[in-house]
Amino acid sequence: MVQDRNLSTHSDDPQEEKLGNTTIRSIEAKSILNKASGFIKAYDFTLNPYKGCQYGCSYCYAAAFSPNSKMRENWGNWAMVKKNAATLLEKELQKWANNHPERPPSIYMSTVTDPYQPIETKKKLTRSLLEIMIKYQPTLVIQTRTPTIVRDLDLLRKFKRIRINMSIPTGSERVRRDFEGRSPSIKARLRAIGFLKHNIPCNEEYDSRFSVTITPLLPTFPEDGNQFIHQLQTVDRVVIQPFHQFSERSLVAGTRQQALDIIDKYQWWYNEEAMHYHSFKEKLKSLLSDVEVFEGASGFGYD
Repeated sequence: MVQDRNLSTHSDDPQEEKLGNTTIRSIEAKSILNKASGFIKAYDFTLNPYKGCQYGCSYCYAAAFSPNSKMRENWGNWAMVKKNAATLLEKELQKWANNHPERPPSIYMSTVTDPYQPIETKKKLTRSLLEIMIKYQPTLVIQTRTPTIVRDLDLLRKFKRIRINMSIPTGSERVRRDFEGRSPSIKARLRAIGFLKHNIPCNEEYDSRFSVTITPLLPTFPEDGNQFIHQLQTVDRVVIQPFHQFSERSLVAGTRQQALDIIDKYQWWYNEEAMHYHSFKEKLKSLLSDVEVFEGASGFGYD
């Protein structure tokens, strides 16, 4: 078998692999569909093919759900593959179909990981889950920050109710490099969501929708703002929300020290964060007359 040259299977634990600096571990999950709550309580389930995320974004709230404090601090350098996810999904969707023959479920994928993080290129776990879901035709939302999703265009085209959310929290590439240096460029993400919008059918039979989620809004230099916003005209919805909450206590609860240190570099923005947020939101509304602009939880619904 030909192995990825960046992937070593040498480990003291036979369930572990190394992908660059990332430790990848295969685990058996007890379930794959979990009851939705919070921002996405309108959905029936959340679906997370992986635990952890190789992108390791400094501000990511999902780090708080790490198994222990050491892994939280090491966020981005480990990921867990739910190797039995496909089997579980088939079983759980069939159970839903038996109990709810009147309608398919609504599913949000994903909430605490990126279903298209780099390991997906090798494992194809997310792709295997899409193949199973086509049979059951759930209302599906996919949240990602990577152009890798275009690989699965052939499958995405077969869903009758799908929304794809591309996460782009800043309009400034230099800010992206500071806050989420491992993630794809803004340009690549915009190109990907535009490609999907123009290649996935939207008609009486297929209800396909596309969003850019600017959540949380990170600093965007004034000279970058208007051009970035104009490029969002390809989608039908933009979702914006502030960096967690404006209270320091909430910020510390959901953010690692790494992000707080980066914030210090952008005091010109965070000293007047509320003003910058309001100004950016108003620009979205004025420059995107044909695009829905939502704030917070209201924007994460399918409709």
